Amino acid sequence: MIIFHKIPQYVRKLLLNKVEGRSKMTLLDKEQPKSKEELEKLIEKAIKKINGSKENALCRYIPGPSGGYMHHFTMRKLKNSNPEELFELLQKFILKSENPKTLHPKQRAPRGSRTRKDFINFTRTDIEKILELAREVGNKDLVARFSPKRSLPSLKKELIRSIRKNQISQHLWTAYTESISVVERSESSTEES
Repeated sequence: MIIFHKIPQYVRKLLLNKVEGRSKMTLLDKEQPKSKEELEKLIEKAIKKINGSKENALCRYIPGPSGGYMHHFTMRKLKNSNPEELFELLQKFILKSENPKTLHPKQRAPRGSRTRKDFINFTRTDIEKILELAREVGNKDLVARFSPKRSLPSLKKELIRSIRKNQISQHLWTAYTESISVVERSESSTEES
């Protein structure tokens, strides 16, 4: 008769699994890391087996949780948070495998596939035409949405320059008056609050 309370927990689980027929491994086949140093030695062994130079080279041989091979950040996280699982993965996919195979990267969407088909690109001339039409009709919302956002001081400078050159620019004057009205509205709303 086996006394269970004196046997380590991982050995108990193995014995129970063996009795219930859930695992084909024997106690001798299942190696458990005893310390960080042992895990480091195992990592070095695995690197030598695949003729790699760094820990990150191991990632291409270990399957990731969402397909493809494991990302090196995931492996580093696993090394710190769950070294037993990393130990098992290294054993299974690199050390106990006769010819460790590199895995393909996770499938990603092809370039340009994320562009929206219902999205319309406007050229600068298109936007200027829309602005002109909106001003003629008097639609201030469209004018505010499509007019380029320039600061009030830069609009003042441009307006003064055009006046000095004796040039009248209706759209510049309209942009100036609209920006002043926006500033006045924002000031009045902050005073009310």
